[in-house]
Formats: sequence, C-alpha cells, structure tokens
Amino acid sequence: MKNACQNSAFPPASMPSVLASPARIKFWGTRGSIAVPGSGTLRFGGNTTCVEVRADGEMIVLDAGSGIRPLGVALDNEFGTQPIKLSLLITHAHWDHIQGLPFFRPAYNGKNEIRILGFDGAGAGFKEIMAEPMRAPFFPIAMRELSGKIDISRLSEMTFSLGKVQVHAIFVNHPGVCAGYRLLTSAGSIAFLPDHEPYEFFLHSARGNKMSPEQAKKTAADGHEALVQFLHGSDILILDAQYTDEEYQRHIGWGHASVSSAVALALDAEVHRLLLFHHDPGHDDQMASTDCSAFAAGNIVPKFLPRCLVV
Repeated sequence: MKNACQNSAFPPASMPSVLASPARIKFWGTRGSIAVPGSGTLRFGGNTTCVEVRADGEMIVLDAGSGIRPLGVALDNEFGTQPIKLSLLITHAHWDHIQGLPFFRPAYNGKNEIRILGFDGAGAGFKEIMAEPMRAPFFPIAMRELSGKIDISRLSEMTFSLGKVQVHAIFVNHPGVCAGYRLLTSAGSIAFLPDHEPYEFFLHSARGNKMSPEQAKKTAADGHEALVQFLHGSDILILDAQYTDEEYQRHIGWGHASVSSAVALALDAEVHRLLLFHHDPGHDDQMASTDCSAFAAGNIVPKFLPRCLVV
C-alpha cells in the first residue's frame, strides 16, 4: 500500500526510528469484507483493514486484515536485527479485521514483542477469538507456537494508555461486539471507526432486545449523541464509507455506512479531517474516487470539502 496521510499536523517520519516524528499514519489495508488485489485497486489498495500509527515513541497497529502482511514485511526490512515492539488494537473479530495476523512475519521472530488488545466478543473471550483462526484444521501453526513474544490482553476499560498515547474506546453500531478507538497523541487525535452503521437507519442492539419502537428510537438517538461527543473535535477521523447512498438502501442492517452518512457524522462531530475508508470490494479505484468526489461536490459545505479525503 502506498497510501499515507501526511499534513502539517502529522508530518512524515524519518525511517527507521519510531521516535523520529510526532506522528505518522500509513494505510496498509483500506478495503472492507474481502481482499481484492488487482489492476483496478492499485490506487486505494485491495487489502483489508490495517492502519499503522507511529506517535510519541509508540507503534500502534489498528486491525489485522490482509494489509498487516505487507506491513510485517516492511517492518522486517526496516528494523533488521533490531527488535520490533508494537501494540495491535482489534476493533472486532470479523474476518476482514483479523485474517492477516497468521501471516504477520514479525510474530514469528523471538526478538519481537507484540501486544494484541481487544474486547470480548458475543459469546467468546478475546483470547479465544484471536486463537481460533490459527487452530487446526484451519491453520498449520497454533498461536501458542509463534516464536515472537505475543501478549493477548482483554480490554475491560474504555480508557487506557499505550505508553504516552492515551486511548479512548467506544462500542459502535455493527453486528456483534465492535469498538472504535480514538488515539490522543502529542500531535493531535486520531479516531478510527472502520465499521459503523448510522444509528438512525438501523439499530443492531435492537435485534436481540425486545424494544418498542419508541425505545429503539431513543436508544438510537442516545447512541448517535454519545458517538458525536466521543469524536468531537478529532483532528483525523478514519470512517466507514463502504456504500454509495443507492447501495446502502439495499444493505440496511449490514453494519456499514454510506458516503453521505459518514460526512454527516463528521460534520456533527466537527472533526478537522475526514478520511473515507473500508471501501466495498465491488468498488474499483475509479468508482471509489468518482462516487465520493461527485457526492462531495454536491453535498459537502464548501469549507469542509478540502478536509474530506478518500484513502
């Protein structure tokens, strides 16, 4: 992946030190659902969700979709014989957010320290969730057989720290248990919500709870307001924008957002820059760029248009 977000608040880092710059964000996987490598996805990439953040001496990886494989190769080349130490934050256990972990090369080297953090899922503990894809008969090497120093930690608090970086978490509107994160760095804050469906259109928590229409409406309104407050003033918001508005009408309840709803949330939360993310596997580069640009030109208030980017 060549995509990287660089602006005055988040200058590029000099390699190889993680201490060389206040913050850097690099996108190794921007696709949703399934990887779609090929000539039609060279610009925005075909790998599934994985974002690398370097800030305040910490290396933080957001999700472990197929994009974590090329990240691992790059880190091995960068660090050589030096140890790699990083934290991996998992939003949820759907395949496109964890499928690359068994192919993450640094996990196979005893010099490296990898801390994996996330919340328990629906009916399964976090450690069990992370170990399952590497159990027989699905994979030939078990998680416990990895040579790297792997620490899998279940999150129980919604606020915690990774070194000097404070992390806030929130549960979002997506099937099962799914978290979003906000990283507070010395260079600014980065919010990461790769999978989220607008509360006002479908309420996933209502599926398993017998809510009246009035209760569901109030719960949805409260959920939206809590999310707006969580995101308010973020310097960068990386947000689910999988569908066009037309496509979303055919996918209500699938757990994802449209471009227009992503922009609406960013405006409500007064974020400084919105990065449209988690592209549908059926969208090639031209479609992703054209659809987002066409919507933006006609619907985004002029002052916000330069701050809305497709990644």
